[in-house]
Amino acid sequence: MSSNVTAVSYAPKLSLPDVQRLRASLTGAGASIDAETRAGDGRFEVYTADCGWEPGTTADLAELRRAAAGAIEGVDTAIVPAGLRNAGRKFLIMDVDSTLIQQEVIELLAAHAGKREEVAAVTEAAMRGELDFAQSLHARVAVLAGLPAGVVDSVRAEVKLSDGAADLVAAFKAAGHVVAVVSGGFNQILQPIAEDLGLDYWIANELEIVDGALTGKVLGDVIDRAAKEKYLREWAAAEGVPMEHTIAVGDGANDLDMLGAAGIGVAFNAKPAVRAVADAAINMPYLDAVRYIAGV
Repeated sequence: MSSNVTAVSYAPKLSLPDVQRLRASLTGAGASIDAETRAGDGRFEVYTADCGWEPGTTADLAELRRAAAGAIEGVDTAIVPAGLRNAGRKFLIMDVDSTLIQQEVIELLAAHAGKREEVAAVTEAAMRGELDFAQSLHARVAVLAGLPAGVVDSVRAEVKLSDGAADLVAAFKAAGHVVAVVSGGFNQILQPIAEDLGLDYWIANELEIVDGALTGKVLGDVIDRAAKEKYLREWAAAEGVPMEHTIAVGDGANDLDMLGAAGIGVAFNAKPAVRAVADAAINMPYLDAVRYIAGV
């Protein structure tokens, strides 16, 4: 049987019994293990197993994913089609707030208006999918009205990339792949980050600034979950990358559509509703684990 999926397990520590349990789960679900590797960089360890698996139906692949996910408590396992891992050109698209970067920018801005806790509560509800994203964004941005435009520079200085984010982007770019980000945050914060990382595509909302102050409004259409999927499809098509060779990464309900549309959708330290439907989950603070899932 030829190899057609790869199981990728990752955790701060992987023991031999962990690997043995994963092997048993995979073979019990009907896969044959053709080749295995282990790697580690001092922060986390990765085990990969190339598996023979009849492509079958989506339900078959879901069954294999369920078997792998339940194999080892505290260890995440992604089941990745070999076609994606072996693709000569791939397209990676990521959310920004709490994914590419560690913070939620709207909360950093709201802190300057003395409204951080109020805005954080709305952000959490929106990320869980309990509120319409566009409506919640307008409500949160409204509290910023009157802040001097200089707060944008102050907030930009507070932003920190997620651990491994720069390495992830550099690895994809060095291998000739395409990297994009799409954000429900703000262009004024994202632009210098995108330029520094050398991203191929990026887009976010635009804060309205008039006479040197924030008006509490955003310009144009809000980047919501439908827009994120739209840009994934448009940009991948522009690059000639088929959707089955795309990887999407995000953490909140606003990312669900692009995670579902991509060849593999990865939940990064995500809300429970997102983890429940994503193809893979990373529950440790190292974004470059995506490299191993994608085979880069």
